[in-house]
Amino acid sequence: MKKVAHYLSFISLLLIALLAQAQAPEKAVLFHFTTVGDSREEPALVKLSDQDMLWIQNTKVLARMIREMQADKPQALFFNGDMIYGYTQDRAVLDRHYAYWRGMVANLMETGTYVVPVPGNHEVQIKVKNAQGKEIKTAVVESENAWRANMGDLIFNQTRWQAMTKLPSSAWNIDNAPQIGVDGITTDQRQLSYSFDVGKIHFAIINTDPVGFDDSAPVKWLEADFAAAKARGANRFFVFGHKMAFTYVPEKQKKLNTVRADGLDLRPELRDAFWNVIETYQAIFFTGHQHVFHAEQPRKDSGGKAWQIIVGSGGSNFSIKKGASDNAYDYYFSWADVSVLADNTVRIKVLGFDENFGPTRVIDTWDIQP
Repeated sequence: MKKVAHYLSFISLLLIALLAQAQAPEKAVLFHFTTVGDSREEPALVKLSDQDMLWIQNTKVLARMIREMQADKPQALFFNGDMIYGYTQDRAVLDRHYAYWRGMVANLMETGTYVVPVPGNHEVQIKVKNAQGKEIKTAVVESENAWRANMGDLIFNQTRWQAMTKLPSSAWNIDNAPQIGVDGITTDQRQLSYSFDVGKIHFAIINTDPVGFDDSAPVKWLEADFAAAKARGANRFFVFGHKMAFTYVPEKQKKLNTVRADGLDLRPELRDAFWNVIETYQAIFFTGHQHVFHAEQPRKDSGGKAWQIIVGSGGSNFSIKKGASDNAYDYYFSWADVSVLADNTVRIKVLGFDENFGPTRVIDTWDIQP
């Protein structure tokens, strides 16, 4: 009888605990946003419709993502670059590509989601031949100017932000940008790298391909920007940049050693200095460039806690070749849905669908504790 009574007591305690957990109030959401990058197409690799050949855009994927984001009503979408094909100094072509993309995201703006643009290499670079006759990609000032002309009204409109998100922003200053002569900067970076606060949350956007110093990050600027934000009381830091600090290599490819660095890791010393800042502030770095979803803590083995989250899966052709990965989700179009909770926990949910446009699935979900 004693064993039965003990068992019943244990069951009762378990039921009470489960009931208490079920009745516990959900933590309030301070801010809710989505993030993705890379919706442009690659005409040399993908057969495009006449429409998409004109805009060089994966309209079908981007349109579906926008519809599904709208259903969740995020307060902002941070788009991590390569929203247009670019790679040209023909301003009429650039303006046409930007106009189409702006038209695609207009419904988000009209229904309460502020679109925050992040420059990518396709926006600021062109293809040229180097002294050896090899084709390379390099940023040019004309493309930086075209970016400002087409995106400047979004970077940054505090009145529109508050009207859409129902939250005030602060600490916005157009002149708070990397300065010429520092961080390898040679041109005006206003509205290319910038930052602002929402309450105690700090958002920094960085241009990872400034003219004359492609594949880089403005480390000194970011460090000073974060220090100033912390002095104002910021306690949660997000960075959005197009090129990743650490290139994702699937386990299957690691054995073959067939993936090369293609982001900030082309400059290892700079990449490490950049990541030191990210670790110091326990920032979360969202990035694109690789057309895949992948999340990692790059310094976990040495005690690091900061996250890099690649969500460059907004419609561009997949970066991981078929058969090179055993992870089916490496071949999904996906985006991240992010909530900052009242206790400063960051809740991340990654959603996506396959190339056959099957049902949207939750690919991953996890909490990052304060």
